Amino acid sequence: MTSPSDPQLGMYSHINGHPADVLDRLTVSELCKGWPVYRDASEWKNFRSLFCHDAFVWTTWSKRQTIDGFIQVSKEGKSRGDFIMHRECGTLVDLNPQTRRAVGKMKATITQRFTIPGDVERGVEPIVFDVDCDCRFHFFCLQQPAAYAEDGVEWKVRYVKLIYDKDKVVPVDGKAAPTFSEDVLKRYPKGYRYLGAAQRMLGHDVDKFLPTIQGPEKGASHSLWLDMYEKMRQWLDGKEDIDLSSPVHGGKTTNGNGRGDLRGNVNDDNSSLKVTALH
Repeated sequence: MTSPSDPQLGMYSHINGHPADVLDRLTVSELCKGWPVYRDASEWKNFRSLFCHDAFVWTTWSKRQTIDGFIQVSKEGKSRGDFIMHRECGTLVDLNPQTRRAVGKMKATITQRFTIPGDVERGVEPIVFDVDCDCRFHFFCLQQPAAYAEDGVEWKVRYVKLIYDKDKVVPVDGKAAPTFSEDVLKRYPKGYRYLGAAQRMLGHDVDKFLPTIQGPEKGASHSLWLDMYEKMRQWLDGKEDIDLSSPVHGGKTTNGNGRGDLRGNVNDDNSSLKVTALH
């Protein structure tokens, strides 16, 4: 369930306003849209050009990565058959003209295809299914000196982190889809539990501490959801740097922005599932 509470305390330039502000917001929205357009098409040079040299991104399957590390593991995943697409559903930008900071908010659907191998000898066909996950990308952007002095300044992405809303399994043939056991699903937050279980099936060490809009009870606000909005406020208000690591039980945090193990270790058992036919 979602919360009726407004998670954002302040307001920033987000619609209308001075033409210069509108142009800045349009520029940042271009950066946001570059993720689905360039990454999905493996246009790696164009994709890399969206980011600062020291940018970091967080995803379910990659956990925290430097932007160059993320591009590398994305290439490796695609070479193994990972098939992840993104549908942009709308983008708006919060801009603070005084601090020259912005946060791009892009509603999107992650759609990833999975295949459970069949058995030729037994005449069992492979099961092909998608997992669709509705989410919101947040692009923490800043204006910095341009790479070429004659260009003055330019907007770039420093951090990307998502809030996950809800997900579902979609049978590609409209008939057969896997059913993950409850023991497997409860390892992951409700916002991306099917996506997490299916990605774990491929061997990925899925991050279990990413923000989701779904609180523990009806109408409740998820703590990581509120924490993300607090980090957006800090960024927009000009804090020198922010810590986007996720707070977890015991006051500890998951790996932060600059140091620590970037990959993690795979230690879960493989997801148990069965196949059901839809009628």
